[in-house]
Amino acid sequence: MFNITELIIAFLISAIVAFGITPLIRRLAIKINAIDAPEGRKQHEGTKARIGGLAIILGVVAGLIYLQPQHPHMLEIIIGGLIIAITGLLDDLICLKPYQKLIGQLAAAIVVVSSGLVIDKLTIPFMGTVELTQFGFILTILWIVGVTNAINLIDGLDGLAAGVSAIGLTSILIIAIMDYSIIVVYLSIIVVGSCLGFLYHNFYPAKIFMGDTGGALFLGYSISVISMLGLFKNVALFSFIIPIIIIAVPIFDTIFAIIRRLINKQSIGQADRKHIHYRLIEMGYSHQTAVLIIYAFSGFFGVMAIVFSSATMLTSLIIIALITLGIQIIAELSGIVLNGQQPILNGLRKLAGKKENI
Repeated sequence: MFNITELIIAFLISAIVAFGITPLIRRLAIKINAIDAPEGRKQHEGTKARIGGLAIILGVVAGLIYLQPQHPHMLEIIIGGLIIAITGLLDDLICLKPYQKLIGQLAAAIVVVSSGLVIDKLTIPFMGTVELTQFGFILTILWIVGVTNAINLIDGLDGLAAGVSAIGLTSILIIAIMDYSIIVVYLSIIVVGSCLGFLYHNFYPAKIFMGDTGGALFLGYSISVISMLGLFKNVALFSFIIPIIIIAVPIFDTIFAIIRRLINKQSIGQADRKHIHYRLIEMGYSHQTAVLIIYAFSGFFGVMAIVFSSATMLTSLIIIALITLGIQIIAELSGIVLNGQQPILNGLRKLAGKKENI
C-alpha cells in the first residue's frame, strides 16, 4: 500500500521548491541575459526570462531526495535526465543547432536503453503479447526522443507545456495507483508537484518561460521514461495505446506538423505558427482561453486513457471512437484536412448555434 502522507509531503516539497525558487531563477536569467524578446513567432509582451525550467528540475530533485525511490534503472534515468537538462540549458544560453539538440536527446535515450529499460513487448489486439527482441531498443529510443520533442513543440503559449505535462502525468499517476506501481507513483507525484509550483509563475501572463532546460525537454523526457516504467509493462489488452492516448495532444500536433510541412514541401524542422495553440488564437480565442481549451483536450484524453486501462472490449471500442473524433478535431485545427476545411468543427459550431437560439 502507498503511504498517502508521504506522497502528499513529496508533492508539497516539489511544488514549494519550484514555486519558491522560480523568482530567484528569473532574476538570475535577467542578470545573465537569458531572455526572450518579442520577435517573429514570439509575440509576447516585453522581454521574458527563459530558463525557468531549472525550477522544475530543482523541485523534482527535492522530491527525489525526500522519497529516495529505489529502482534497478534509477541511476541511468537520473543520468539521462541530467544530459537532457544540460542540453536544454545550453540551448537556452547559446542556441544550439537542431542536430546538436538531437545528439543530446539520443545520448540520454541510449543511456536509459543501456540500463536494460526497454519496451520489450506490446500487447496487440487479436495477436496477444508480441516480443520485440532487438527492435525494442530502437522503439524505446524513438519513443524517448519523440515524446521529448512533442512536448518541446507544444511549448508555444504561457503555461501550456507545464499544464499539459501535469495533466498527462496525473493520468499516469491514477493508472499507476490502480496498478500498484510504486516507482511510477513516486516519480509522477513529484514531477506534477514541480509543474504546478512553476505554473503559478508561468501561466498567462507569464513572468518567466520554462525554456528547453526543464520544460520542453526535461518534461518530455520524464513523461517518456515514466510511461515506460508503468504503462508499457501493463499486459492488459490495448496497453500499447494507453501512453499515446495520455499525451495525444502533443503527439498528434507533432505528427500533423510533420505532415503539414511535407505537404507544403518545407523542412520538417522548420518552425511555423500552425500548431494547434496558434490556430486557436487565429480563430479568435484569447491566449488564456486557447491554453484552457488545450487543457480540456488533454484532460479528455487523460480520462479516456484511465477508463481504457481497465475497460471491456466494447467499452474500449467506444473509447477508440471518441479518441478518433478528438484526433480528427486536432487535425482540422492543424489545417491538414481537406485543404484546411473543418467539417467536424463546423458541425459543432452549427449545433452550438442552434442551442443558443432555443
